[in-house]
Amino acid sequence: MRVFVTGASGWIGSHTVEEFLATGHEVLGLARSDASAAALAAKGVGVLRGDLDDLDALRRGAASTDGTVHLANKHDFARPEVSNAAERAAVQTIGDVLTGSGRPLLIAGGLAGFGLGRPVAETDVNPAVGPDSARGGAERLALDFAERGVRPLVARFAPTVHGAGDHGFVAALVAAARARGASGYVGDGGHRWAAVHVTDAARAVRLAVEGAPAGSVLHVVAEEGVPTRDVAAAIGRGLGLPVDSVDPARAGEELGWIGSFFGQDVSATNDRTRALLGWEPAGPTLADDFAGGSYFA
Repeated sequence: MRVFVTGASGWIGSHTVEEFLATGHEVLGLARSDASAAALAAKGVGVLRGDLDDLDALRRGAASTDGTVHLANKHDFARPEVSNAAERAAVQTIGDVLTGSGRPLLIAGGLAGFGLGRPVAETDVNPAVGPDSARGGAERLALDFAERGVRPLVARFAPTVHGAGDHGFVAALVAAARARGASGYVGDGGHRWAAVHVTDAARAVRLAVEGAPAGSVLHVVAEEGVPTRDVAAAIGRGLGLPVDSVDPARAGEELGWIGSFFGQDVSATNDRTRALLGWEPAGPTLADDFAGGSYFA
């Protein structure tokens, strides 16, 4: 297959590109900067210049390939409405191009916001509906394209996609601990975060694009849930800092933008995903990556 990947030079995207290349596929990657374009070209990836606001580039990428993996996101936490609008427009645009083709469209989704009081299952319907909802309601928008002759797939990623070089949520927690001189968990720290190593995540994406049926909702999760107090304790050990509880009402003030998110339970099951894809996570656990020291260099 020749696969179009948005976010191809990002954290998950770069590993996904390498997974596709290593298994004999070709990749066309969206690149918004000269540096990203050069990095992709050095891997043997075809380069399409553009970004999420360049809908014509998204149309060209989707139209010229055998399937699309949409991993890019603006992640503008100060202005979520901007990220939400861009996400919805991108999924709508790509879906329109692929209508009637039977080709796959895999989009990245998340596990926060379900509010179930238990781990999220693949069968749980995302409550975000419409352009003004989280991620622009893109998950349910994408799944609707199954009725229009597209093979939509949703990959709900664990909040902690970890590994050496990670600059995402765990790295933000480490930075917050450095800044305040203590590693904090919110409340009693009993709520949990799902976790997956980035190489396992990339393999799940590739397997889904190769064969998952239309409408599949996949949980790219290896560990169902790691208690957040354990995450904070590991960060404290790695940095040689004390570990303390942060009042939920002060989480944003104490930990920054990551604070309110760290106070949520974002755990999830993966049984259906493993059975559907024949996927068995084999990478290091989150504790392994903390012990290896890559987050504290």
